[in-house]
Amino acid sequence: MYSVLTRGNAILTYTLSVLACLTFLCFLSTLTVDYRTAAQMNTVKVVVKNVPDYGASRERNDLGFLTFDLKTDLSHLFNWNVKQLFLYLTAEYITPNNELNQVVLWDKIILRGENALLDFKNMNTKYYFWDDGNGLKGHQNVTLTLSWNIIPNAGLLPNIEAIGQHSFKFPTEYTQTRV
Repeated sequence: MYSVLTRGNAILTYTLSVLACLTFLCFLSTLTVDYRTAAQMNTVKVVVKNVPDYGASRERNDLGFLTFDLKTDLSHLFNWNVKQLFLYLTAEYITPNNELNQVVLWDKIILRGENALLDFKNMNTKYYFWDDGNGLKGHQNVTLTLSWNIIPNAGLLPNIEAIGQHSFKFPTEYTQTRV
């Protein structure tokens, strides 16, 4: 006959195979869910300064400062397969030096069970808005986009972009005041 270890190994292998199949079936149950939703964004205050970048080469680069409003309801995105959402607000723009610039300005993690109704007014950015040159002053088309990653219990890690963007302009003059 078989030893106790052989029988235990067979039972454990069978159990893990069944659990893997069930996990895959559970993943398939949320594969076609549409995780997009509308988001309203607005810029309140937009200024640009020309300051030395001591982290790189000490050249003077543009540094943008802005405050923004954000309103969206993400509570319907949570189902049994969503552990958390990783939200981030990006600014996209084109300069002569770079065809596409994307800068993450703000992020937030929302766990399951937390309040997913966002209504922020006059929020400061969490990260600096550096340009690798002087491409922000007088720029006419900078687009804010809210995106999120869904962290599931099982399955893919989708990257979703919100429905709705906001475009704004930077001023044509540098500010000299403290921001």
